Amino acid sequence: METAGLPPGSAHYIGDVEPTLATYSLYSYDENSAVMKIPSDVSELLALIDPNIVNWININGLSGGIVEKLCAMMSIHPLVIEDILNTEHRPKLENFDDYLFLITKMLTLHEDGSLEYEQVSFILKGKILISFQERPGDCFKDVRDRIIAGAGRLRRMSADYLLYALVDNIVDYYFVVLEHLGDRLEGFEDRVPAENEGDLLHGLQELKRELARMRRVIWPVRDSIGALARSESIQMDASLSPYLRDLYENTVQAIEALESYREHASSIIELHLSQINTNMSRVMKVLTILSAIFIPITFIAGVYGMNFAHMPELTQAWGYPAALGLMAAVVLSELIYFKIKKWI
Repeated sequence: METAGLPPGSAHYIGDVEPTLATYSLYSYDENSAVMKIPSDVSELLALIDPNIVNWININGLSGGIVEKLCAMMSIHPLVIEDILNTEHRPKLENFDDYLFLITKMLTLHEDGSLEYEQVSFILKGKILISFQERPGDCFKDVRDRIIAGAGRLRRMSADYLLYALVDNIVDYYFVVLEHLGDRLEGFEDRVPAENEGDLLHGLQELKRELARMRRVIWPVRDSIGALARSESIQMDASLSPYLRDLYENTVQAIEALESYREHASSIIELHLSQINTNMSRVMKVLTILSAIFIPITFIAGVYGMNFAHMPELTQAWGYPAALGLMAAVVLSELIYFKIKKWI
């Protein structure tokens, strides 16, 4: 890896895709007003922050050095910057003296049914909340609209409630994805009797891999939200405890639904394999019965096909019909025996 040998805290992007050039916006609001601004650079961004109201800095993209400059100007630890730029990092919560750092994962369901996994990091420092996304496009539009419109309690609360609202939106989208995966699973179940076995098994295995990947994402998200609910940080007001507990319960519910889908997918695969084995057994049963019927008559035909001079039946007029009669008697006896044993 390119990061091997670098000193701890080195700001280096790690991810599966090329990083997007960072853009940023600032939402500043209180109970009476809200404004959105797009500064030209980081210095202007920090100059626009009003310490008396809530300030949400949203960073879209991790390229261009914006993350490093902003975090350095706000005295964020270099290891935190390293974790933000590592998009393959496990979700976690860290409580520093003057700020909270949270990593979570956001899922986006595209129109073609594909899933996109994106790391979202948060830094909560007093009345300032900074969110770092890998690329533009997210599930935060509803939160932005509520801030501008003044709907709900967002404008009356501090930045810690904004953090809860954003993470809650991320978790809500887990259920949207789970509903989509559940519909796909039901579709596979309906097609079990007639679907081409190769296509069906391939589709189910792909779905199981998606469920397994989602499980690896949601489990640590649940742990980090649980840690946030139990946190005694000065950045989190105690009045948020009921909301955070409810958010934790939602992640547990998502995990339970996910586990149920994984078990369901496995049961469909087992059912399909069982049907394949049953059909194979039926074929083998027919072939075995046919073999059992033709083996003895083939033996009789082989004996009388040797044409030795001293075989008495060869010179008898009744020899040929007797051989055929013997074959018929053997076949009839076998069929009666198979019927008695209920093999046919």
